[in-house]
Amino acid sequence: MSRSTRREQEAKAELVASIARSQHALAHMLEQIAESASFSDVTVKKLAENIRLLTQYQEVMSQMLTGISFNRVKEGAPAPVWLASIAGRETRPQGRR
Repeated sequence: MSRSTRREQEAKAELVASIARSQHALAHMLEQIAESASFSDVTVKKLAENIRLLTQYQEVMSQMLTGISFNRVKEGAPAPVWLASIAGRETRPQGRR
């Protein structure tokens, strides 16, 4: 193994360790939030936003490390079914729900 390949592997291992530490810290934060009911709505919203941002940061780091991109969950109304119309069938068979 060449010196640069070894350094690259070490850097990736450090990044994985960093992500693991970050996940541990995030879990600890969530436990503290769950244990304390004294937070105001504003504080809870700010914490939720910070957790969302940390999660996105970890996702980007993971993508850089693995080269695999994760599918984002898309919220909203689903599009109409299009395969049935192409096949010449109705969207929903008569008598079924």
